[in-house]
Amino acid sequence: MSSMNFMEKLLDGVAVEWVPLGSVADIGTGSSNRQDEGESGIYPFYVRSKNVLKSDTFEFDEVAIIIPGEGGIGDIFHYVEGKYALHQRAYRIRITSDAVNTKFLYYFMRSSFKQFILMKSVGATAISIRKPMIEGFPIPIPSPDNPEKSLEIQAEIVRILDTFAELTAELTAELTARKKQYNYYRDQLLSFPCSSVGMQGAVEWKTLGELAVNLDSMRKPITSGLRYPGDIPYYGASGIVDYVKDYIFDGDFLLVSEDGANLVARNTPIAFSINGKSWVNNHAHVLKFETYAERRYVEFYLNSIDLIPYISGAAQPKLNKKNLESISIPNPSPEEKKRIVAILDKFDALTNSITEGLPREIALRQKQYAYYRDLLLSFPKPAPDVAAVE
Repeated sequence: MSSMNFMEKLLDGVAVEWVPLGSVADIGTGSSNRQDEGESGIYPFYVRSKNVLKSDTFEFDEVAIIIPGEGGIGDIFHYVEGKYALHQRAYRIRITSDAVNTKFLYYFMRSSFKQFILMKSVGATAISIRKPMIEGFPIPIPSPDNPEKSLEIQAEIVRILDTFAELTAELTAELTARKKQYNYYRDQLLSFPCSSVGMQGAVEWKTLGELAVNLDSMRKPITSGLRYPGDIPYYGASGIVDYVKDYIFDGDFLLVSEDGANLVARNTPIAFSINGKSWVNNHAHVLKFETYAERRYVEFYLNSIDLIPYISGAAQPKLNKKNLESISIPNPSPEEKKRIVAILDKFDALTNSITEGLPREIALRQKQYAYYRDLLLSFPKPAPDVAAVE
């Protein structure tokens, strides 16, 4: 039986009763006002963010759903079983009815609670939530006239969604492990004795200015109002900013961030390769190398080292042309560079590529999960009389 036929059979002809969440659940907050940085302990301490801290004591011992009372509303949900502590600005939802599966409610709230809260809030976003809002949230009970069947349906929906969630979690854990492995091998492969310019031990060191041709003089910034839309990528300090009609570069180049907070934060790579036709503004340096291995080797190296000594400006960090070209780069033989790049390219594809490797697999599983979640949790809309308590 296909998965679609199975879904249709599971929900075929099933009647749905909508009830306010407050009629089937005990809803309240915690009593702790401890700051988020808190202390260590053995019990989970749920606060107002995705982070789960630790506490030496517990306040509740139950199966429940935790949501923040402010910040991240509709985006943060915790399903908890057992002992835990709770911040006074976070809510716990404990089912008191035999008609509702807590994990089923958890998945349903993740799919539709945010939209409900935004509709009930004044303004475009919800920055805080009141208990009556949660109590008035309408929830579906499939096959209400047959409690046993209702719970079977809820349990099967939970099983299906759990399977996708667990697979995504496994892939994410695998990706984390591979990234650690990648960082280890990158650091090992790019660690050479001494960092001074000239011959030092087994490897020669050169400045970046000696290894690459700088094409900064060809850059042309264009304000957004003067850009003609097209399909040519327009690059800035951290990647593609826009797409334009014309180009000033055509080939393989290495772009290096010239300014911006990311030079210090390093949330995204400060060096990244581009190819084909492109337009680059004056927020990214443009470097040309003789071979692919030369370019990628320098790209890997720049993204692995601390560049603070070369950056000027505190409020507006800047890596100017002079400092960029003064960066010392270990310069092993062309054969050794090819070997290093071949190894790191494989790790890079596995851990960072959105067209192959684990990131692509995770993205596909997340889409699959979202598809089945929407299919399984899309019940006929509630009657008008099942409304939120204001």
